[in-house]
Amino acid sequence: MKILFAAAECAPFFKTGGLGDVVGALPRSLKKYGHDVRVILPFFSGIKASFRDQAEYLFDFTVNVGWRRQYCGVKTLIYQDIRYYFIDNLYYFGRPDLYGYYDDGERFAFFQQAVIEVMEKIDFIPDVLHLNDYHTAFIPFLLREKYSWINAYRQIATVLTIHNLEFQGQYDRQILPELFGMGTEKFDDGMVRFNGAVNFMKAGILYADRINTVSPSYAREIQTPAFGCGLDPVLRMTNGKLAGILNGIDFKQNDPATDPALKANFSAKDLSGKQVDKAALQQIFGLPVKKDVPLIGVVSRLTYQKGFKLLVAEMENLLQFDVQFVLLGTGYQDLEHDFRYFAQHYPQKCGVKIDFDITLAQQIYGGCDLFLMPSAFEPCGLSQMIAMRYGTLPIVHQIGGLQDSVQPYNPFDHSGTGFGFSEYSSFYLMEAIKLALQVYHDLKIRKQLIRRAMSQDFSWETASLNYERLYQQITH
Repeated sequence: MKILFAAAECAPFFKTGGLGDVVGALPRSLKKYGHDVRVILPFFSGIKASFRDQAEYLFDFTVNVGWRRQYCGVKTLIYQDIRYYFIDNLYYFGRPDLYGYYDDGERFAFFQQAVIEVMEKIDFIPDVLHLNDYHTAFIPFLLREKYSWINAYRQIATVLTIHNLEFQGQYDRQILPELFGMGTEKFDDGMVRFNGAVNFMKAGILYADRINTVSPSYAREIQTPAFGCGLDPVLRMTNGKLAGILNGIDFKQNDPATDPALKANFSAKDLSGKQVDKAALQQIFGLPVKKDVPLIGVVSRLTYQKGFKLLVAEMENLLQFDVQFVLLGTGYQDLEHDFRYFAQHYPQKCGVKIDFDITLAQQIYGGCDLFLMPSAFEPCGLSQMIAMRYGTLPIVHQIGGLQDSVQPYNPFDHSGTGFGFSEYSSFYLMEAIKLALQVYHDLKIRKQLIRRAMSQDFSWETASLNYERLYQQITH
């Protein structure tokens, strides 16, 4: 198959979260099955300098954004056997951040029309056009309602992956004529209208051939009022084309046996290096080097969605136990302030770095005993999978992808790959932590859980086979 991914972010070029990781890894994995897979992205000025220098100019043309005639440069490079195309426009993409600007609607209106118009020009008409989140979700609507006169595009099958339903791309009715040069009929008849606005995500859900989310549980959850962000009736109506496919992680990059970030490498067969990594991590955070004290880690954006209100409410209680706690992340100022407070008041037990540091993140995965992820909702989550790969047992709220990837410990038969709590409250979070601390001190059971967690298959090879099946459903 010919498969084209369109997205607003992609590791290693630029990313803000899980979307970038998926678009970085999934195409490479699909390529191994013999498909011709390519990726198209905005040429953000924040792209790493080495990639900017490698990108080769192909050609440029003009994209009409309503009445505006906008320059559209096309650049390309090959990285790890995948061809990437970049849509270049300094006015839209020459900014320090990827999103969060007053004119995001216009920026992604330009990008989506550029993606459609460039396919013929690069002579790559895909069998499957794989779209990701609201930044590209309007493309299936545009293909059907604006570009249907292009015969070559009529056979393209579209897949929309919802990485996070919270962000939907909602704009004034006037963007249809103003940015897309279209009439407002599809707004007026309700097709692309939601809460009085044009909604990119709603349009994508209705017009794409298939929709999927990044875990099976999240696919079920977003069909309920609690997690549907208002679009649950639309998702229930279209659930015949909705699937959930659990994300994978890069097994080569996240391998405790070879990871250069670790002081000592280790494996499920020989865990001795993990103790060395724990001691090194305790030193990095200025904590006493104690072998038998459970070390709990967090690597995360510090937001309410990630459940840190619950953790802050229990930190005083948690630090009365014989534990150590380390945290790496940046986010909401009140949460940063709260965790700094605990680090200052409990310097022997609590180490906090308000920062983004990829090497230190790997050292936390490798050196901790337990990993906390109490998210309020979690479409997939990758940190819990990486933690398990490194033999660090996760403690999670049983929701979304956390529920699909972590089997909670059962005290009766000692099964499980981590610890979980189902009711979203600080009390039940603390009960799960207490159970994890209890199991920590039973070395035999703890080692069983660690080895079981490390043997879980969260590779992209498994995930990409499910995507291949999804594509086959709509191309045959």
